[in-house]
Amino acid sequence: MKLVTAIVRPDRVDAVSAALERFGVNGLTVSQASGFGRQRGHTEVYRGAEYNSDLLQKVRLEVLVNEDALDGVMAAIEEGGRTGHFGDGKIWIIDVRDAVRVRTGERGASAIA
Repeated sequence: MKLVTAIVRPDRVDAVSAALERFGVNGLTVSQASGFGRQRGHTEVYRGAEYNSDLLQKVRLEVLVNEDALDGVMAAIEEGGRTGHFGDGKIWIIDVRDAVRVRTGERGASAIA
């Protein structure tokens, strides 16, 4: 099993989620995040005052998948998240040793199906 974690633009979450649903993913965790990469923040104007914000709003998506679905999940995230501009985000993969469905006690691949 693999944990796919992606950081994407907030305005691309619906597109990524739809792409994952089309691929057959039936579970997703979404959380708010802030950070920066190459774009290094931005300048904003608030009540007439200009200020620099080093951290941009992002969204963190996490999907637990079986290894055979990994390439498709990554492709779906790329498809939904890509705008072609700096700040589109990152995807990384972490090995998962085990998973348990709390309600039923199922373990491993059956816990994430």
